[in-house]
Amino acid sequence: MKAWIIQRVSAVYLALFGLYLALVFAVAPPQDHLELAAWATSPWVAVGLLVFIPVLLAHAWVGIRDVLIDYVKPIGLRVALLSLMALLFLASGLWALQALILIQVD
Repeated sequence: MKAWIIQRVSAVYLALFGLYLALVFAVAPPQDHLELAAWATSPWVAVGLLVFIPVLLAHAWVGIRDVLIDYVKPIGLRVALLSLMALLFLASGLWALQALILIQVD
């Protein structure tokens, strides 16, 4: 039940934030890097992006975990694939966090 709730709650956040991003970039896209950096470092957007990363990773983890548990029967292979995916998601999350931290407004 916990995985189901994580999947549904994270899907709602991802859909709402994704809609916000689509509207921002469709209606008034930043014209250059300076505008993009200023937008991304504004307090509400920065918090939204910082929440977006772990929510996206949690959503993806629950999905891939369920697929691997359902379809990969040999336990050794399943553990290896789950471990590989966990490391991939951890590295991706750290990379995304680093990218957000390094955004600078000149």
